[in-house]
Amino acid sequence: MTHTETQDFDAARDFFLGEPDLGRTVVLYGDYTSNACRRLRDILRRIADRRNGRIVYIYRQHPAPGNADAERAARAAIAAGRQGKFWEMHQVLFRRGARFTAEDIANLAEEIELDVTQFSGDLSSDRVETHLRQDRDLAEQANVLHTPALFIAGEPYFGAWDELSIIDAIERPLGFRVERASQRFFGWAASGGLLLILATLAALIVANTGLHDVYEHLRQTVFALEFGDARFALSVEAWINDCLMTIFFLIVGIEIKREVVSGELSDLSSAMLPIIGAAGGMVAPALIYTAFNFGGPAAHGWGVPMATDIAFTLGLMAVLGRQVPNSLKIFVAALAIADDLGAIVVIALFYGHGLSVAPMLGALGCIAVMFLLGRVRVYALLPYLILGFILWMFVHASGLHATLAGVLTAMLIPARRPANVTEVAAQATAIAEAVEPEGDTARENIAEFTLGALENAITRLREPGYHLQHALENWTNFLILPLFAFFNTGVLLIGSTFTPLAPEAMGVMLGLVIGKPLGIVLACWVAIRLGWAQLSSEVSWQQFIGAGFLAGVGFTMSIFIGSAAFEGPQLDTIKLAILLGSIFSAVIGMTILVLTGRPIIHGT
Repeated sequence: MTHTETQDFDAARDFFLGEPDLGRTVVLYGDYTSNACRRLRDILRRIADRRNGRIVYIYRQHPAPGNADAERAARAAIAAGRQGKFWEMHQVLFRRGARFTAEDIANLAEEIELDVTQFSGDLSSDRVETHLRQDRDLAEQANVLHTPALFIAGEPYFGAWDELSIIDAIERPLGFRVERASQRFFGWAASGGLLLILATLAALIVANTGLHDVYEHLRQTVFALEFGDARFALSVEAWINDCLMTIFFLIVGIEIKREVVSGELSDLSSAMLPIIGAAGGMVAPALIYTAFNFGGPAAHGWGVPMATDIAFTLGLMAVLGRQVPNSLKIFVAALAIADDLGAIVVIALFYGHGLSVAPMLGALGCIAVMFLLGRVRVYALLPYLILGFILWMFVHASGLHATLAGVLTAMLIPARRPANVTEVAAQATAIAEAVEPEGDTARENIAEFTLGALENAITRLREPGYHLQHALENWTNFLILPLFAFFNTGVLLIGSTFTPLAPEAMGVMLGLVIGKPLGIVLACWVAIRLGWAQLSSEVSWQQFIGAGFLAGVGFTMSIFIGSAAFEGPQLDTIKLAILLGSIFSAVIGMTILVLTGRPIIHGT
C-alpha cells in the first residue's frame, strides 16, 4: 500500500523523534518481545541521532496477537508516554528482553521515575486502549502482517537491514531513485505488454516511412560465427527468432513445469477447468481457420490463431486491477500456460523443416545425458546450460524448430521440493547470532564461510529452475520479446496488398476474435455442466466471457507460428491479421470486464 509522506502521521498522537517539518518520516511497527525489532530499532536510533532531526522517526505498537507479554509492554510504553517518558520506557523495554510480567513493568516504571500511581491507572485506561487500537488499525491499513515493518516516506521498505541501505532509502540520492523507478516499472505486470506495443508501433512507423529500406536491410543482415573452416551464419531476424526466442521458450518451459509440479496444474481438480478451456480455445480457432482455408494454399496455417499471448493477456487484466477477481486471473494464467504447451507441441510437430537423422540422434544423446544428470540429482545449472546449447545446435540442424531446445532443457532441469522456510530461517538466525559483531572491526571481518552459508541457505529456498528464470526473465520480457516484435511486425500499411476478406486473413482474425472465446467458454460450460470442474463463486459468466476474449490476443506466439508457417507477402497478410484480431479481442475483452465490474457471489 502506498502512502504520501505525511499521511497518517499525527504529531499530537504519535510518539516520534525529530522535527516534523524538516525530515522524512520513518515509521517502525514493532513488538517489544521481538529480538528482530530490537535490532532494527537500534539501527534506526543511530540514524536518527546522526541526522540531528532531519528525519522523523515514529514508533507504533504492533504486539503479536495472543502474546500477553507483548501486549503488556506495548501498553506500558503508551502509558509512560502519558507522562512524557515514552522513549525512556521504550529503551528499557527493549533492553529488558522478551518476558514482561506485571512486576517487571512496575519495576521499569520505578527505574525511569514515573508517577507509579498514575502509571498504574493509565495502563488500563481507555486512552491507552484507544491509542493501541489506532496503531493496530494503521498497521492493518498499511498491510502489515508481521513485525518489524518499516515504512520510509510512506512506502514499505523491503531492503537490507543495513544502516547505509536505510540511509539511501531516506535520503533518496539520484542512483537510488533511478533504481526504485526501474524496479517499479519492471515489477508492473503490464510493463512487458507496453514495451511490446511500443516496439510494434516503432516497427510499423519505420517500415512505412523513408526508413523502410534501412529496416529491411537490417533484418536481412547476416552475422556469422566462424571457427577455422566452420561457419554458422544467420540473418538478424533469424538470430532473434531461432536463437534469442529459445531463451523465451526456456522461460515458458520452466513456468509450465512449475505449474505441473507444484502450481495450478498440479492438482487435477484445479487444473481441469483451465486445461479444458485451453483445449477448446485451441481447437475452435483452428477449425474456423480451416473452414476458410480448406484445400487452399494457406491451409497449413491453422496453428496461427490457436495461441494466447500470456504477457499481453495478464498485462491487460493487471491494468484493470481489482475489477478482475483474483481467481479469474489465476484461471487465465493457468489456461495461457496450458495453451503455451499446446502451441509448443504444434510448432514441434507441424512447423519444422524436414528431419535429418544424424543431428536428431545427437539431440537424443543430449537429452539422455541431461535426464541421467537429473536422476543422480545434479542440481547445478551449468551442466544443463552447456548441454542445452549443444542440444540447440543439434535441433537446429535436425530440421525441427530450434526453439524446441529451450523447452526440452527446461523440462530436464531437475525440480525438487522447496526447502522449509522456517528451518532455513532458523539456520540463518543461528549463523547471524554466531557472528554477532561487538564493534566496527568485528562487523567488517565476518568470515567468508559465514556469508557463503547464508547464501546457500537462501538459494536452497527455491528450485534450480526458479533461479534461472529469475536471472533471465527481465531480459526476456524487456529485450528479447520487444526485439522479436520490432523485427517481425514491420509490415507495409501504405500501399499494402492486404485484403481483410482473404481466406487466410479471415481465418486468423475470426479465429482469434470469435474462435478463442467461443472455444474456451463453450468447453468450460460443458465441463461444468458435466460436473468435471467448477467455476469460482466470485467469477460471473460475463467476466468469464470477457476473459475468453482477452485470450484472443495472440500476438507473440501467433506471429511466431505465422513466421514458421509462411513467408513473403502471405506472411505480411498473416501478421496484419494477427495484429487486427488481437486488437479487436483486447478491446472487446477489456470493455466486457470494465462493464461487469466486481462480481456478485453466486453458487455454481
